[in-house]
Amino acid sequence: MAEIHEECGVFGIFCNEAQKVASTAYYALFALQHRGQEAAGIVVNDDGVFTAYKDVGLVNDVFSAETLEKLGKGNMAIGHVRYGTTGAGGRENAQPIVVNHLKGNMALAHNGNLVNAYELRSELENEGCIFHTTSDTEVISYIVTKERVKSRSIEDAVLSAMDRLKGAYSLVVMSPSKLIAARDPHGFRPLCYGVRDDGAYIVASESCALEAVGAKKVREVRPGEVLVFTKDGVKSYEEHCGGEKRFCVFEYFYIARPDSEIDGCYVHDARRRAGEFLAEKYRIDADVVIGVPDSGLDAALGYAQKSGIPYAIGFIKNKYIGRTFIAPDQKVREDKVKIKLNVIASAVKGKRVIMVDDSIVRGTTSAPIVRLLRNAGAKEVHMLSSAPPFLNPCYYGTDIDSRDHLIACHHTPEEIAKIIGADSLGYLDVEHAKLLAGGDGTGFCTACFDGRYPTEIPKATNKNRFEQKISLNPKFQKKNQEQ
Repeated sequence: MAEIHEECGVFGIFCNEAQKVASTAYYALFALQHRGQEAAGIVVNDDGVFTAYKDVGLVNDVFSAETLEKLGKGNMAIGHVRYGTTGAGGRENAQPIVVNHLKGNMALAHNGNLVNAYELRSELENEGCIFHTTSDTEVISYIVTKERVKSRSIEDAVLSAMDRLKGAYSLVVMSPSKLIAARDPHGFRPLCYGVRDDGAYIVASESCALEAVGAKKVREVRPGEVLVFTKDGVKSYEEHCGGEKRFCVFEYFYIARPDSEIDGCYVHDARRRAGEFLAEKYRIDADVVIGVPDSGLDAALGYAQKSGIPYAIGFIKNKYIGRTFIAPDQKVREDKVKIKLNVIASAVKGKRVIMVDDSIVRGTTSAPIVRLLRNAGAKEVHMLSSAPPFLNPCYYGTDIDSRDHLIACHHTPEEIAKIIGADSLGYLDVEHAKLLAGGDGTGFCTACFDGRYPTEIPKATNKNRFEQKISLNPKFQKKNQEQ
């Protein structure tokens, strides 16, 4: 919880003829790497024969040229990069999941978090289902498979499964002959599709992945919509459309890549707009505005442009350390900042500095960053967050499962400023957060800020709830005691 951990990224491609789709998926997953650095996987479909490879690590670590060659050619592939919001890390929880069932094969990849996963899993276990992972993605695959056995098509199975799934899910599903994209009725998580010049259909979490593989974006998958891609083209099913859209506003603050376009708004523009709102609210007498890489840079630019205070590059980020750099204890969490960020002293020495970051979660990362600026000679440090204060858990995919470590739940902004060593601290307002995309402020989920959840709150909320469920099982405990 020292930092917010982001989502997952999903990808799918459908071609009319077999080609090296694994390489295409590889490049797309590279573009989506920011959404998950815990594990990666690709499944290739060659005339109904599925070949899969997945493992823990970054895309470049998981896939070598030899691995991609072994995946072979095919006319379809799906891929996934993971940061787990349900279930522990490990190869067993890597995606996509491949299922061999009575009517053939299916591969599935998921971005989001179900609020009824615990209940669904318990029900399936009572029916005799055996789980090999502790993620809610396997729950989804079981539900879809059960429906597929009694349905006439894979799309009918997905549509029926959606009647039972509650919460956030953007899915790519692959059968021997079809590629399917599905999005939950609230549209919590992004999902879009595009077309390449050769006629290939591409589905991805963000438009940056479409561009990475030479596809032109067509549109977003609508909340509740199921799209089916075949050799006959694309077909839309809207049986689950029409609900209240509640897109996660934090995608704009932090999760999505700046060059991605979501619902007609580029993420860069939304973050710059956040900085402008901060400048209107906080008129600080300062000499320079800097941003914390990477997500804070655009908001800092917006603040500088609106306020007239000069913008400068205040930090250099080590490009070889990702967002998930291992930090096993508090001291290492603080030391990692020195490895990850270096101050450009000439930009801040002797100056009153406004530092803009994308968010403040626990405060343990903010304090070392402020200290870096002090040590570099900054006369004053005023910190601004381009996100509102986090006050509530997220049940839809962002890794905030408790209020215990959210610093804003226990301290005022003035108290937090003292804790992190800043001269002042300011947050973006929730109402302004809803206006980042330039619309009327409707259609967003801001529950992590204001507690207004669009769905029921799950009964089991711990990230490792499935592991905990297993460890509390009397049979499991007895077996461990015997061993």
